[in-house]
Amino acid sequence: MSTEKPDWNGARVLVVDDDELFRESLQQNLLEEGFAIAGFADGPSLLSHLDEGGTASLILLDWRMPGMNGIEVLRRLRDGGRSIPVIFLTALSDQMYEEAALIGGAVDFVEKSRSFSILLRRIELILRGPKASSVTESAERNGVPVVQGMLELQPDVGRATWKGIELPLTLTEFHIVHLLSGRQGRDVRYREIYDVVRGSGFIAGTGDEGYRANVRAFIKRIRQKFREVDGGFDQIENYAGFGYRWRVED
Repeated sequence: MSTEKPDWNGARVLVVDDDELFRESLQQNLLEEGFAIAGFADGPSLLSHLDEGGTASLILLDWRMPGMNGIEVLRRLRDGGRSIPVIFLTALSDQMYEEAALIGGAVDFVEKSRSFSILLRRIELILRGPKASSVTESAERNGVPVVQGMLELQPDVGRATWKGIELPLTLTEFHIVHLLSGRQGRDVRYREIYDVVRGSGFIAGTGDEGYRANVRAFIKRIRQKFREVDGGFDQIENYAGFGYRWRVED
């Protein structure tokens, strides 16, 4: 059996956590997986690092930290125009915290009690993205935009425009739009949408509502961003109790 690690092509992960033992252990695991890494004990030191020219492919951010909590760090990042993907790491499992993180612009929310293999899968999904179809896979490889009516997607960079206007979608939101629009006119199950975000089989909350409520929060935010560009946007339809569909344009 091959033990060769994936080639992450220089992906750099920043770990922000005031728990020194946890931070150093996580950094070591990431280093062994082939990532370039750097660690910070608090939000201000991370922000200073980035202001001084530091770069990152992804940030792993603790929720509870003294002085400046994770949500405030995320707000500073987004207000400063930084779109670096952020995964929250936390011991808080209540759904309200997860939704607050996602609404704030995080792309994922993983409990610290989860195994490293689960976290690694989340990182892989975010850095490499899901593959919706052979057509979009080819487009992503070649940097060719995917055009669906008034929607244009650039899978290689995770950018979307509607009626020629760029949408401020997070990477997670982009993947959801990519999935729905690629299946235009067909119903897509809640679970399938959630799997795009979290990976197949990931358990969220209790029973069906654990992931359905999460998907509804994503769709609400996506619709809001489209409607800020186009007040009449109505392409995403709900199939009650099942999921969503991207409406066939007239």
